[in-house]
Amino acid sequence: MRHPLGFAVLVCALTAAVAAGLVLGPAQITLEEVWAVLTGQPTRPIAQLIVGSVRLPRTITACLAGAALGVTGLAMQTLFRNPLADPFILGVSAGSSLGVAAVILVVGGSGAAALTAGLGFGGDLAVVVASAIGSGLVMALVLVLGQVVRSSVTLLLIGVMIGYLVSAGVSIMMSFSTPQLIAAYSRWGFGSYGGVTWVNLPLISAVIGLGMVASLALLKPLNALLLGERYAQSVGLNLKAVRMALIALSSVLAGTVTAFCGPIQFLGIAVPHLARGTFNTSDHRVLIPATALTGALLALTADIIAGLPGDSVLPLNAINAAFGAPVVVWILMQRRRLAL
Repeated sequence: MRHPLGFAVLVCALTAAVAAGLVLGPAQITLEEVWAVLTGQPTRPIAQLIVGSVRLPRTITACLAGAALGVTGLAMQTLFRNPLADPFILGVSAGSSLGVAAVILVVGGSGAAALTAGLGFGGDLAVVVASAIGSGLVMALVLVLGQVVRSSVTLLLIGVMIGYLVSAGVSIMMSFSTPQLIAAYSRWGFGSYGGVTWVNLPLISAVIGLGMVASLALLKPLNALLLGERYAQSVGLNLKAVRMALIALSSVLAGTVTAFCGPIQFLGIAVPHLARGTFNTSDHRVLIPATALTGALLALTADIIAGLPGDSVLPLNAINAAFGAPVVVWILMQRRRLAL
């Protein structure tokens, strides 16, 4: 009964967090007004504008991003048998950052106002496209190298080195840029769910939804990898194909989240550990939905906390680390060995 009870608690907690995300904010909106907006009943125009156009898409985006990063973190930790692996371990985040840096720090010199007008909310079209291209190029490079490299550990180290190399390129561009553009790039790096509107929400929902379905199709290979690559091959698993599928899935999901929301840190590492500690299992039939729900809950909770000051918004990544790190440390201290 532990697993059904755990899922019931997660669903209830996520429902409460969604309600809090729609009610809490600088403008005072009551729960009755939120319900009226969701059900199409008449209410104050300001409540319809704030809830329908700002808070609802932001809340949905936070849930989608948290679920995507949690599941990809679980896949990377299982594939590489490394508790510190996360969706960005293969350099996808660094590739996205390189694309955004090229737009803001280089092209921004001739059109900074146009390119960075919506940067504080992560919704500028040029930034989204550049981020997607950067992550896609890094993903393509990793996939090519994965056809040659046999060891997942070696591929992990190659991904880390690619990330360092791309980050070096970003640092070089920053050294030749202006303080104003560097500040704009830094704001994008804070991460935010507020830039996704109803216009681009269907795209991010479709990509992440398909990614969740694809992760369910990889349940058996992931469970086989728990006992090591040699065991997985002995039961007839095509290790190279599975590895490429997991890398492509993680890169697409993480790249999509980064493109629309900025580099959301920490969730990919923390969420799988929280799910394992809560359900006390390594079975991916339980962990995949558990990490999706836990990731959505943690991402939304951090976003709510970041907006509590009112007019000013705290850096989202700082909240992610401060909120989740003590919990993960406690779980790791309680477990004598990590079940991967």
